[in-house]
Amino acid sequence: MQTSPFALVLSGGGARGAYQVGFLRHLARRYPDFPVEILTGASAGAVNAVELANHTGRFSDRVEALTRAWCSLSVDRVFRVDAFSLLPRGIRWFVQLALLGGRRHVPQAHGLVDTSPLRDFLYEVLGTPDGSLPGIRQNLESGGLRAIALSTTHYASGSTVVFCQGQEVKQWERPQRHSVLRELTVEHVMASAALPFFFPAIALGEHWFGDGGLRLHSPLAPAVHLGARKIFAISTRSERPSLVPEAMPSKGYPAPAQILGVLFNAVFLDLLDQDALRLQRINHLLASGCRSTEEELRPVDLFVLRPSKELGEIAQDYEPALPKVFRFLTRRIGTRERRGRDVLSMLMFQGDFLARIIELGEADADDRADEIAAFVEG
Repeated sequence: MQTSPFALVLSGGGARGAYQVGFLRHLARRYPDFPVEILTGASAGAVNAVELANHTGRFSDRVEALTRAWCSLSVDRVFRVDAFSLLPRGIRWFVQLALLGGRRHVPQAHGLVDTSPLRDFLYEVLGTPDGSLPGIRQNLESGGLRAIALSTTHYASGSTVVFCQGQEVKQWERPQRHSVLRELTVEHVMASAALPFFFPAIALGEHWFGDGGLRLHSPLAPAVHLGARKIFAISTRSERPSLVPEAMPSKGYPAPAQILGVLFNAVFLDLLDQDALRLQRINHLLASGCRSTEEELRPVDLFVLRPSKELGEIAQDYEPALPKVFRFLTRRIGTRERRGRDVLSMLMFQGDFLARIIELGEADADDRADEIAAFVEG
């Protein structure tokens, strides 16, 4: 196996993050001691990255623990779904927007849902009584891990802040994005996974942070900055054919879920494809003999895995099992319509749905087993 630093880039997408676990299961089955030295994550990918980095066993043991965690999830373990929580929050948002908008000294409405169950869940699966993650430090000291980075969005400035922990990590600065060296905690994971509007922002010190995918224009960049030579990037969006607008006749005014689906896809899922193309172009330039005098560039091998099936279509099969109040609210914004199902799949934290897309991820990786082996073994 190659000794070049391997990195895992784990993107966001809410419940779609379970698909990444399927790929990891394939990798752990073929290479139980796979040397993942660099982990980067945003949103749901941050949860996966921290679970892998904080576990001190073999790679296969880490993946098995991550699988158990995802399969034990349910909507009410991510956010409160009872009427006593959802309805007052919805009313608070309506009052602030319709009646009190712009007034000073009015308490701000936070997210549409209460995510305290997610914090409790992370404390449980990460085995931390106080939010600290000593397993990361232990893996760094033993040499089993080089660095981990979690992306967040700083709401005051609108910039991407990448919180890093690692050995000999150098900070970097780019337009609207920079790194900060910190010892990571559960609160950094909560901040990276704070889905805008739905989940409340998280305070880290005196600053408020939200989902790491919001302004992350270069999702591969943290891994490159941390020294990766080979990158596995697992997307949670299938490769869709390009369609001209004339080929898709309108069926009335788009439902809110359809608009949100386009927005969230643009924020969380589309940027990986653009960044992968940029990386490939840089590799081609370097292979042709071009060199830059401004900064040291190096070729970075990239392998991208993506779902072979639409995860939104799969989510629709499990929609009737959602908690009643939550199901009622999601249907009101149009998640039962075909083009509103992407949003549904991001919020479908149901154990049976998650198990199914984990299986899909593993099957997709099995179908490309020879490619993966060639990439890993060089």
